[in-house]
Amino acid sequence: MSLETFLITLEAFGVVAFALSGVIEAARKHFDLVGVVMVAAITAFGGGTLRDVLLDRRPFFWVEQEFWVWALIAVAFALPFFFRARHLKLTEKAMLIPDAFGLGIFAAGGTHIALSTGASPLISVIMGVITAVIGGVLRDVLVNEVPRAFHDHQPYAVLAFTGGWVVVLLSYLGTPKSFDVLAGAVLIIVLRLLAVRFGWELRRWNFL
Repeated sequence: MSLETFLITLEAFGVVAFALSGVIEAARKHFDLVGVVMVAAITAFGGGTLRDVLLDRRPFFWVEQEFWVWALIAVAFALPFFFRARHLKLTEKAMLIPDAFGLGIFAAGGTHIALSTGASPLISVIMGVITAVIGGVLRDVLVNEVPRAFHDHQPYAVLAFTGGWVVVLLSYLGTPKSFDVLAGAVLIIVLRLLAVRFGWELRRWNFL
């Protein structure tokens, strides 16, 4: 598998994962099908679109790969019926699992994309964080929630930031680019799932 094919495949998984989290959250709020599709699309495409705007990349990643849009629409329409048919509950925890996969894949992939455009390591890592975090923030705003990335105190953006630096470090060591992205993504996903499972929290700042 070529590097380009690997990255497209990995990013497709990230799109689907974030779309799933958006569908679950919108369905929990009893949105109609149009609302579910819109929340899923903004969750899946919001961070990557902002990254492409800031890096002046054209066309946007989801415009260039149109099949992701069709896949997102299919997921948004099918998932609520799947949960209903299987009598599965649309819990908050169910949303956090695909969200963790989207976080890892988009943070690592976004960092690599920025590096490939010639951005500095720090800017590349920040672009990875933007790619991974903005979609979830927009999702929470649309469903009238304070973004979890800002208030639940569990490591989220900090994991994306850490994983991005792993991608940068491996790129300097000369390892295959596909390995760089995969290693960074897996690290973020594992740490995020562990944080959710064991309730890890960042230090809370007390100003009073």
